[in-house]
Parts: sequence; C-alpha cells; structure tokens
Amino acid sequence: MATRIETVGDAEPAGKVWRPKRVLITRSAREFAHGRAIAARALALGSVVVELPGDRLALDLPDDARRAYAEAKATLAVVVAPPSKRKLQPIAPSADWRVDLAEGCPAHCGYCYLAGSLKGPPIVRAYANLDEIMGGLPEYLGRGQVTSRSVRRMDEGTTFEASCYTDPLGIEPATGSLSALISAFGAWEADAQLRFTTKYDAVGPLLDLEHRGRTRMRASVNPAGYARFEGGTSAVAARLVALRRMAEAGYKIGLTIAPIIAADGWERAYGQLIEDVADALAGLPDPDLTIELITHRYTPGSKAVLETWYPGSALDMGPDGRAEKRTKFGSVKFVYDAGTMRALRGFFETTIARVLPQARILYWT
Repeated sequence: MATRIETVGDAEPAGKVWRPKRVLITRSAREFAHGRAIAARALALGSVVVELPGDRLALDLPDDARRAYAEAKATLAVVVAPPSKRKLQPIAPSADWRVDLAEGCPAHCGYCYLAGSLKGPPIVRAYANLDEIMGGLPEYLGRGQVTSRSVRRMDEGTTFEASCYTDPLGIEPATGSLSALISAFGAWEADAQLRFTTKYDAVGPLLDLEHRGRTRMRASVNPAGYARFEGGTSAVAARLVALRRMAEAGYKIGLTIAPIIAADGWERAYGQLIEDVADALAGLPDPDLTIELITHRYTPGSKAVLETWYPGSALDMGPDGRAEKRTKFGSVKFVYDAGTMRALRGFFETTIARVLPQARILYWT
C-alpha cells in the first residue's frame, strides 16, 4: 500500500513557483539521497507525498479527459533514470548533448513541443539518481558536433542542454536538481558549459551558487500578446528581470525567442519585445548575450494532442502559409512557407543588429 504524507510547508522562493499537488516517489527513487531530498522539498511546498510500494506509477487519473489532464499536470513523479536515459543524445542546433534532469513540464503552453513526443499523461518525472547522471558526463567531453568542433562556437566548449524535455527552473523549487547541476559544473575543471532555457523567474536560489561562469541561462520569451498561449508561466517582464539578475550574478545569459508566431501584427509585437529586452538589460557591463530564433512548427501528432489539451485555442495550426518538411528520420512537421520564413528572418536579424548589437545570434530554425 502506498504511504501518504501531508504537511503544509513555508518554503516560498521568490518568483513564480510550481507546487505539485501530489508527488509520487517510487521505491527505487527512495534509495537515492536526491530522491529523498525531492520528497522533503515537496513536503515543504505543501504537496502530498505518496511513497509507492514499488516502481510502477499508479496515477489513478479521472476518466474525464480534461480533469485527467489537469491532475496529471499537477503531479510530480520521482523515478530512477535507467541506463538508456543516461546515454546522452546530440541536440543540434542548441548544444552538443542533451542531459535530462526530468521529463515533462508544469506549464500549459498551447504550442507545447513535448506534446506527441512524450508518451502517457503529461506528468513531470524527475530523476532521483542525479549523481549517476552527472557521473556519466565526462565521457562526452570533446565529442560533440555543435560546439565542441565548431569554429564559430568553440569558445563555449562542450555544451550540455538541460531543458529539452522539461523546464528545469520551473520544477526547481520541488526538485533542487538544477542547483545541483550548476554547482557540479562550477566545480568541474573542464572546458564545458551547462545550458538551460526557461519561462520562469524564480532564480533566487541560483544567484549565490559557485557557477564560475560555466552555465548559460536563457529566458524563453514572446510578445505579451502571444504569451497568452503560455499558461502557468511567469510574465515575460518577470523573466527579463530574472535574466538581468542572473547576468549581475556573473552567469552567461541568452534569449530563446520561441516559438516565433507569424500572426497579424507580428513585426510590431516582436519589435516591441526586442526593445523591452534592451531596456531590461540596459546598463549591464558588456553582457555575454546570445539569441536563438525558433519559428513555430508542429507535427500531426503534436497537433492532435494539443487540440485535446487546449480545445478552442486561438493558436493558428491551419494549413495556410505552411510548408511540409521531412526530418532526417522521415517524420513530417509543418513550418512556415519560404516567403514567410524569409520575411521573419530578415526582420529579426536586422532588428537585433540595431537594438541589441552586442548579442550573438546562435541559429535560426
């Protein structure tokens, strides 16, 4: 029988905080100190912690699809990452390697990149065996294809992306995994860099870590009018304040402008966003600022999932202005047509050069 533990905690990190309604911790996860620490953090946030008798996740979700979605999004499962999950995969064009602290995200984004790619209900699965994950990273040094061997980006060293399958800052109040990884990179005498992007602003616990400049935090941003598709996240203005605080604490910083949405008035909306970024960072002494530009795209599978999660969404996923693109694996995704892509890219490259001349655009996709 599962053991349920309930308490009301007083932990209140500054900024937007996700408090999972319930936390399921498997038997194997409880064997790891980090797994037990996550349970303790969740209790302090006021979550119900359920100690499972084995390693099978008993989700017990309602039959109603909308209620099942809501309860899944409020659930954190603490599990053990198997060896197959600890074998790193390349993650071009962002970084050399993908390192996962968790799978699943607490946000409610109408364009969610994870929809259709992660199986099962959209719970967050955080990994308890963090020491094992970090212990496997050295063997990947110098072996990547994006920054390890790139003339243009080789100053970044071997790069490890921590936000492919989750928002690590979004779940940080409950997990502590991001702080642990930042500290580990700070202590690692290697030509390596940790990268993460986030739609949250609760950076307080990260500011005093001994990161030694080996972590780049990027704020994922969109104009306020388009951020309405990003439920449960911090306001864009708050994300920019957090970005500035991280720069003041010596972190490398960046922007992930994504997904770029070519809706009516996009030039005005994104022009204002870039001006807002410049205002938020004004006065910083030569910030190390990078920008990644990612246009909106979707697969047939993700579109089908998103339409069940967010019925009636105003986000345009129709065929007009779209082109079909096949990946190297043969799957299909829909991107903006060539004319729209040219207009978008030209606008961003010109506007960023004018308003944020100190920034480096890493890639466009």
